[in-house]
Amino acid sequence: MAEANPGSDPATPYRVLARKYRPVDFTTLVGQEAMVRTLRNAIATGRIAHAFMLTGVRGVGKTTTARIIARALNCVGPDGTGGPTVDPCGVCDNCKAITEDRHVDVIEMDAASRTGIDDVRELIEGVRYRPVSARYKVYIIDEVHMLSEKAFNALLKTLEEPPPHVKFLFATTEIRKVPVTVLSRCQRFDLKRVPQETLVEHFGRIAQTEKVEISPEALSLLARAADGSVRDGLSMLDQAIAHGGGVVDAGQVRDMLGLADRSRVLDLFEKTMRGDAPGMVAALGEMHDSGADPVVVLQDLLELTHWVTRLKVAPDAAAATADSESVQGLAMAGKLSMASLTRAWTLLLKGLQETLAAPSPLRAAEMALIRLCYVADLPSPGDAIKMLQNGGGVAVPGAAAPAMPRGNGGGGGAVARLATQPVTAVAPQPAPAMPAPRTFAEVVALFESRREARLVHSLMHHVHEVRCEPGLIEFRPEPKAPPDLAPRLSELLSQWTGRRWIASVSNAEGKPTLIQQKAAKADDLRSSAENNELVMAILKTFPGAKLEAVKRKGEQTSMLGEFVSDEPPPAEEYPADDDIPESEF
Repeated sequence: MAEANPGSDPATPYRVLARKYRPVDFTTLVGQEAMVRTLRNAIATGRIAHAFMLTGVRGVGKTTTARIIARALNCVGPDGTGGPTVDPCGVCDNCKAITEDRHVDVIEMDAASRTGIDDVRELIEGVRYRPVSARYKVYIIDEVHMLSEKAFNALLKTLEEPPPHVKFLFATTEIRKVPVTVLSRCQRFDLKRVPQETLVEHFGRIAQTEKVEISPEALSLLARAADGSVRDGLSMLDQAIAHGGGVVDAGQVRDMLGLADRSRVLDLFEKTMRGDAPGMVAALGEMHDSGADPVVVLQDLLELTHWVTRLKVAPDAAAATADSESVQGLAMAGKLSMASLTRAWTLLLKGLQETLAAPSPLRAAEMALIRLCYVADLPSPGDAIKMLQNGGGVAVPGAAAPAMPRGNGGGGGAVARLATQPVTAVAPQPAPAMPAPRTFAEVVALFESRREARLVHSLMHHVHEVRCEPGLIEFRPEPKAPPDLAPRLSELLSQWTGRRWIASVSNAEGKPTLIQQKAAKADDLRSSAENNELVMAILKTFPGAKLEAVKRKGEQTSMLGEFVSDEPPPAEEYPADDDIPESEF
């Protein structure tokens, strides 16, 4: 159990939570059930090893476990007649002295400051003498991997055959630096990172004991930032209590830790994968102005990329998250290909390394995300090779390579680099032309099918259709639209359809943008659903229920949604997939 609050008396210095709530027996040790079960059985059956090696990351309880074992071995019970026990009494002289770090027979040594052979020689000399008042003389050596090679060698013989009254307890965060000869003489326990759910429960109990109001979301943020370390989490909880003056909410914890709001990270990820570089830069700048650390933002994006990838391969994983997040995550997993997600993971990981080493983390993070925006529509290596084979001729060593046209996302240069050897270009067979789109929505659908993500974004959000028919497009662009949008449309549509297209800019008002039309139709659909007799009956039957989302039957996952007909075109209108020429990137 926790000790009495030493800070309740004004004359007593405040004791931080990590020390105040340090476990004193196996029942209060958090998150190490497997190790506790083994030690309990060993002590109960008398099969107690002479040396233990405790390893794990910082703050999971290595030194604390060593002290609990020392108490369990030396406890004599309230009446002074007990033996080694899995549940130390906590009231006998040995238990009290070990808890207060003043027992003469329990020697703690910091190997980080006492690394030499002289220190180990002094320890070996003391091993020969029997304990003064305890049952066992216990040596606790923290950060044992810091001992020198000579010190380890001097310890080997004593460690292999110590006197029966001596026990060794080693703790280390760098188990690989400990010689195998030492490990082979110890019983090893690997303390695992404490699960986030366990940390949330533990921090919640402590906050309740301290009479602190803290929101569940704030507890989750602290547990997540602790990264499996109880001590780190308690230190941050201590800081959050001081920061909030006894009342802690999620906003205060984010400000304290420099974290970004989860919804803002989702929005940033969506803008980046959509190729919306201006929107991404603005969103990242707002997050930075709000106090978010660029390094933490990239770490959150990496975690989000991993989460969306998991949802793509295992949709059932969405059940462990909030409803709103799971819906948004499943939508992104449906739109993004596995190649895009794995590429995003690689680029974000590289960007994180650059940001950690850069003199200006914000600028490095911006450059990393801009780079990811511009490769959002790049082809995969397999598609690039197929493009070279079908659209660029047969590569034959011995001659100059043909120039590769650059696409909107800058991928042409990447594809051109695949031709690393001189080649001779053999004229390819002309690819069959695609059918001419008849409406503006079909034009946008064609660009989406060709993976021109940035052009699709501009056509959806920043273009007002004035007139559209096969071979002709008139539109009014908004200021955010690319200045070269008209010639790009003419070039790509002419190339893909095999006929001349003219794209011109008009001053006419035109229709609302496709995204505005989509929002208006969604509002009409929701209004219609809310007035449906069956829906109203369900809402009346289940008080508190609400209409979360409305979808048409068979709705597509395309960005265009209901703008694209659900009925497939006649088979003769479109060539087979293998016959469609690859677009330029």
